[in-house]
Amino acid sequence: MRQTLSPPQNKIQLTYIEMKPNLPKRRVISVDDLAHGVRSGNRASLGRAVTLIESTNHSHQQQAQQLIQQLLPYTGNSIRIGLSGVPGVGKSTFIEAFGQNLLNEKKKVAVLAIDPTSQRTGGSILGDKTRMQSLSIHADAFVRPSPTSGTLGGVNRVTRESILLCEAAGFDVIIVETVGVGQSETSVSTMVDFFLLLMLPGAGDDLQGIKRGLMEVADMIVINKSDGDNLHKAQTAKNDYTHAIRTLFPPSDKWQPPVLNCSAILNQGLTEVWLSILKHQQIAHDSGLFKENRQQQSLDWLDSTLRHRLLSNFHSNKEVADKLDQLRTQVITGKVTPVVASEILINQYQQTNRF
Repeated sequence: MRQTLSPPQNKIQLTYIEMKPNLPKRRVISVDDLAHGVRSGNRASLGRAVTLIESTNHSHQQQAQQLIQQLLPYTGNSIRIGLSGVPGVGKSTFIEAFGQNLLNEKKKVAVLAIDPTSQRTGGSILGDKTRMQSLSIHADAFVRPSPTSGTLGGVNRVTRESILLCEAAGFDVIIVETVGVGQSETSVSTMVDFFLLLMLPGAGDDLQGIKRGLMEVADMIVINKSDGDNLHKAQTAKNDYTHAIRTLFPPSDKWQPPVLNCSAILNQGLTEVWLSILKHQQIAHDSGLFKENRQQQSLDWLDSTLRHRLLSNFHSNKEVADKLDQLRTQVITGKVTPVVASEILINQYQQTNRF
């Protein structure tokens, strides 16, 4: 007679499953409670709030907008800094050292690190909390890695809302770290007050790869890793970038983007970077550009939200989805062009959404 014995781990797992219904239920937090927690500067509440606005669940999205509406009067009192750079430039090391310096000046620092999206899990690949360990555990800092979720421009679709939440929580400086340098990367400049472009020594190769559009939105170029054997190359890079800015763009009586050297790992040159940012902000406030920029940010937010909602509504339409499957096959086989297929889909959408 054959006897089968269950492995010990099965018995443990069964015990856990049987006990699980008796565990206390997690308390549901209301929007009012969450708003109060964010306003109190509670990092756990802020983390839950960001999770709520990132959710694609319809009821969660409605709650998220209620939350944003409640917190809106307490926003707008930070310096929003966008940071981008070529892969390997040391963005995380720079933010870690730069953020620590700001904390030493009694500033509260939030970092919204936009990571590439994993095709397998849909989550962040890089996980910046592991790359900014000292900053992420500080009581006056908040580090939040978020996946791009397919959004172009190196930013998450709710980055603007995340910025507002951090402002409502009392953070003085908000750094938006983007995925990397690309043609659509400049979209981050539409949601920040200052755009910092981090580069490596060795300007010759970098100048060929950098986009003119990215140079146009950069308020400052900082050459990181300007230390050791890189010192000569870093100085050459500084001269080359300074010349490039003067050649590409006419001099301005308001702000000419400076080119600075720094070594994040040695904590050198970071004070000069911060003082330059403060100088830019003072000029922007005095000239009225700061107010104009914030107003334009709100309009850009409106435009991007409209595009996202319309596209989401379009793809959620059943008739359009059915037609799309048919047309994809016809496009692949060459029976119709993508332009004709798009016109058919738009007509289908308009017909099913007439009032």
